[in-house]
Amino acid sequence: MDRVRLFAEIANNPLTKNTLKLISNYCENCGKNRLEVALELALGYRKNACWKCKFAAKTVKPVLKRGAEAFNVTFEELKEKFTDPYWRKGLASVIKGIAHFGVRKPFVPGAPFQVVWDITYACNLRCKHCYATAGKALEDELTTEEALDVIDRLNKLGTTIIAFSGGEPLVRRDIFDLTAYAADKGIYVAIATNGTLITEERAREMKENGVSYAQISLDGLKETHDKFRGIKGCFDRTVEGIKNAVKAGLFVNVSMTVTRYNYNDVPAVVELCEKLGVNWFMHYNFIPTGRGREIIEADITPEQREELLKWLYEKNYSSNISLLSTAPQFARVALQCHGSIVPTHFYNVNAGERLRELAEFIGGCGAGRFYFAIKANGDVQPCVFFPLKVGNVREDDLEDLWLHNPVFEDLRDKDILEGCGSCSFRYVCGGCRARAYNYFGDYLKPDPGCINNKKWWEIVAEKVIA
Repeated sequence: MDRVRLFAEIANNPLTKNTLKLISNYCENCGKNRLEVALELALGYRKNACWKCKFAAKTVKPVLKRGAEAFNVTFEELKEKFTDPYWRKGLASVIKGIAHFGVRKPFVPGAPFQVVWDITYACNLRCKHCYATAGKALEDELTTEEALDVIDRLNKLGTTIIAFSGGEPLVRRDIFDLTAYAADKGIYVAIATNGTLITEERAREMKENGVSYAQISLDGLKETHDKFRGIKGCFDRTVEGIKNAVKAGLFVNVSMTVTRYNYNDVPAVVELCEKLGVNWFMHYNFIPTGRGREIIEADITPEQREELLKWLYEKNYSSNISLLSTAPQFARVALQCHGSIVPTHFYNVNAGERLRELAEFIGGCGAGRFYFAIKANGDVQPCVFFPLKVGNVREDDLEDLWLHNPVFEDLRDKDILEGCGSCSFRYVCGGCRARAYNYFGDYLKPDPGCINNKKWWEIVAEKVIA
């Protein structure tokens, strides 16, 4: 812990931060963020670059070594981990975050690790809990040319992942033009889909056009899923889509929005996922927004969520797939279970003895901190479940938005939260800000789904759910 504190003191030094700021811009000569090029040079994955990027590499290498020592990782282990170019892009964002925000708890990168982009609101299903109230495309959705320009700007910002969502992104005619373009920029490309349109041919087409990851929604067993998704027979089509995505070699994450109507289906869905050979199962918090406001009574109780998170965490040690959750309380549950895994939105980190310190840097809710969302018309929100416009890609500079937006700044400061701000797990969790916003109209209010906020759940249950 002393090494972490020492690294923070060095990294937060104004001279260090200002030096890193000078080398955190986009290099037109090398075609990448200068920090990314510097990392490739420092780690030995690149030899040629402009003189400015070579200078940046000399600046970055000592910071890398100090950071590795702080978290008990050798430089060789670091080098091996970052053979993956997407990890290097993410590490460049971490260093850029140190330059602009310093080392803080939870950590804020210099660019969103992930942007979830509702590329269209056209959809072939009508799900009861749809946050987007999807069905028909908006009249003012971004054109192909505008979308390509946004990808360019996200690339220059340093975004690691673009997840195309909707609606149903696979109904948009130019979707593969966009995925291929983003992938060519070195961005990791994901698609969030209901899976019903993924034939064997479509799965191959996804793979060939830069899609690496498919998140496919499955909200229960056959009867439950069909009822929730509004179309009879869509369970079979979704399962077939999952099989086709796995067969094509995509990284497949099956997501399940857990409500009181499918709560008991979770073990059976996890078992099905294990048999289908997917990579991840992810529990999604129910959030009463969009069409979900019409079934607000569907939310599970804090006790049910606690039981579910404990079950998922323990199941990770025996399952052949990774089990994750969007509930920020998952990391707090992990600490209380005295396990060795830090669960995050992105993957499960096997942290061993470093569990607590890493968990506090990774943090819980990532809205406006690890990611933001773009609506089909270009509006920017903290996350897709958080209908608060903070800008628009047609009007705003994305870098300025990320670095200086006051809403994002609030969401990054876990000490100012009501209720959650006094919790000893605030840096690890901090509650879901979208749930606070949708239940109380104030993103600084407590998340009523946490076992530690039962009095707030009782207020919700009495006024809204009952």
